[in-house]
Amino acid sequence: MQALLNYPTIRVVRPTGNLNAANALEFQEELTTALRSNEKTMLLVDLEHVESLDSAGLMSLVSALKLAQNIGGRLGICSVSPALRIIFELTQLDMVFEIFENKAAFEADCLAK
Repeated sequence: MQALLNYPTIRVVRPTGNLNAANALEFQEELTTALRSNEKTMLLVDLEHVESLDSAGLMSLVSALKLAQNIGGRLGICSVSPALRIIFELTQLDMVFEIFENKAAFEADCLAK
């Protein structure tokens, strides 16, 4: 008998620079496209190269998280710098988002579930 393993599709979005009102809509569209590209998509937002994040950038992430939950997908965040982590903690969004140390930690968690 042959075992069929069904691994989830993991997509990674790696924004750079600043996530703010000037580019939040474009960022949100990129996240939406990545989530809608496949059923049960697991989306990881790698913030390693993000220097700053304002309320518009946060709202893009929140909107993508809601979409992921509505379509049965999953959204995680990784490589959050100390400066960005403070923003998530002050807004208490660290309790809402799954935040991982790196991509490998997210992949391991996806495969474990």
